[in-house]
Amino acid sequence: MATSSATITHLADTLSALPLRFTKMFGEYAVYLDDKVLGFVCDDTFFLKTTPSSRALLPDAEQGEAYPGSKPYLILSEALDDPDQAVRVLRAVAADLPPPKPKKSKVK
Repeated sequence: MATSSATITHLADTLSALPLRFTKMFGEYAVYLDDKVLGFVCDDTFFLKTTPSSRALLPDAEQGEAYPGSKPYLILSEALDDPDQAVRVLRAVAADLPPPKPKKSKVK
């Protein structure tokens, strides 16, 4: 089951304090902040990367696989009930992640 565009619109509205980017991939979405992948939206569920900050800020968050065989991600459902908390968590996760690797230029 693919993620609905209504779910992405709802997430974008709820988390509008952040310049998030949602990129469609195989019927699901990757979630970016500052060109860093924070997680995925699969089957209408936001799966957030597990980092020291996400674990500290969401110690009781449920974990699950974003797709079969993936590593465990935090399921960001209850945190979305408090958009301010969700924004803090997403900023903290972005700060934990390394900078994106520079893109290689395509040689013709």
